[in-house]
Amino acid sequence: MTSDIGAHYPVRSGQTAQFRRDGFIKLTNVLSPATLSAYGAEISRLTIALNTQTKSLEERSTYDKAFLQVMNLWEHSPLVREFVFGKRLARIAADLLEVDGVRLYHDQSLYKEASGGITPAHADQYYWPLASDRTVTAWIPLQRVPMEMGPVAFYAGSHAVTLGRELGISDESERQITSLMEAHGFPIVDEPFDLGEVSFHLGWTFHRAGANTSTHPRSVMTIIYMDEDMRLKAPDSAAQHKDWAVWCPGAVPGDLIRTPKNPLLYAKSK
Repeated sequence: MTSDIGAHYPVRSGQTAQFRRDGFIKLTNVLSPATLSAYGAEISRLTIALNTQTKSLEERSTYDKAFLQVMNLWEHSPLVREFVFGKRLARIAADLLEVDGVRLYHDQSLYKEASGGITPAHADQYYWPLASDRTVTAWIPLQRVPMEMGPVAFYAGSHAVTLGRELGISDESERQITSLMEAHGFPIVDEPFDLGEVSFHLGWTFHRAGANTSTHPRSVMTIIYMDEDMRLKAPDSAAQHKDWAVWCPGAVPGDLIRTPKNPLLYAKSK
């Protein structure tokens, strides 16, 4: 374990207020180059090894052009488990959510290949059978992400409205959500990421990413945290039924989510 993966990163009260207002925040110097190098190589290796995509970019749908996506890498590698279970990121998540602790919902790598397409506008929590909005995704670039690589971009304040929440990620979500955000005055914050920068966004914050027009892949790891007291809600879509079966197996609607796939990653009392 590198020195910073478990070390405390102080979140200031102003940053918590900014996150509460905007639904996202980018924090600098969260992880060192040594940490990103040590864990990033294994994350990228596993993403390539476990990926099941066989079609060329030209043959794929808009969604599949966006990235190679592999989930719960922590179950495939002790090194990645160490990274995902690191208390530094988990404590930041708890501090921003203003909760006493967080559990893992799941992790996923997002490997946008060279010439990979856009990631259409969407809100992640469309897919999640979770009873509250106390969820946050850490978006962790494993290298610098200049604009030509397609960094994630956020619609500031969009978590506060229910417009577009019925849309899964698709060409239609890109058209409708971008139009809705512009019409209702939610500005998009689209900026490059320096090495060591990590963003955190709420489950209902709308976001998108541009195409990777560079000649290098954009390798990103994400970790989705939820309030340690999160309860499962009755799924209201096929997508949520699928997530329940895959990420919270054995959990019962109305009860706390405490399955082996949802370990406690940080708690103030522990």
